[in-house]
Amino acid sequence: MSECVFCRIVAGEIPSDIIYEDDTVLAFKDINPQAPVHLLLIPKDHIPSLLELTEADRGLLAHIFAVIQQLAREYELDKKGFRTVINTGDEGGQTVHHLHFHLLGGRFMQWPPG
Repeated sequence: MSECVFCRIVAGEIPSDIIYEDDTVLAFKDINPQAPVHLLLIPKDHIPSLLELTEADRGLLAHIFAVIQQLAREYELDKKGFRTVINTGDEGGQTVHHLHFHLLGGRFMQWPPG
């Protein structure tokens, strides 16, 4: 999907501060951070949203959550806590329609998030 900004990051067409990459997942720093640590994790394959996941994606999801755990430890978020967010659809706050996971930490998180 050449018009998808995250697909373009995966393809190397748009620079980003990549902190993790393997065959299926890419993680990078958010360009508009909402916390001292604000990372985005995306599947390299274009999946528009949480609603488009299928049974075949179970392994991918397990892997993404393992990477979230790894990065939380690397950034020492496991000590005090962190928030993981998946926005889905326009009213859910999804501005890029490529499944992505926000990993936020380094400050106290308020509720409701707003």
